[in-house]
Amino acid sequence: MPPSEKLEPGSITEARLVEMVFPEQTNHYGTLFGGQALALMDKAAFVVASRYARRNVVTASSEKVDFHVPVRQGQLVELYTRIVATGRTSMTVEVDLYAEDLLTGDRQLGTRGRFVFVALDAHGRPTAVPPLASTPPGA
Repeated sequence: MPPSEKLEPGSITEARLVEMVFPEQTNHYGTLFGGQALALMDKAAFVVASRYARRNVVTASSEKVDFHVPVRQGQLVELYTRIVATGRTSMTVEVDLYAEDLLTGDRQLGTRGRFVFVALDAHGRPTAVPPLASTPPGA
């Protein structure tokens, strides 16, 4: 990798974030609060949307979120995000939150959801984002 490079808008479509689940993030069952999972997912989605648009972005909506398995205190969570669609000023981001046991390496999909972000100009008004490049069939 060169010592310095410029990443253009539209060039970053995926991101990963890794966090640990600490006691203050869990409920009385020792599992991650649903609201904490949503906050982590929104944060990860914000990162990829910001890098994609190279603009200020705000969450416009969270769509269907499914909780598959509980995430336990002491587990690592890895959030995998990807831009799956773009509109004129919006980006739809799919987020998968995986729970991983650090000692055994066991890993499961904990939560999956979609978030919509809108890019803003310097005056806080919606502004255009690059169109998402389509993947050729069979690629």
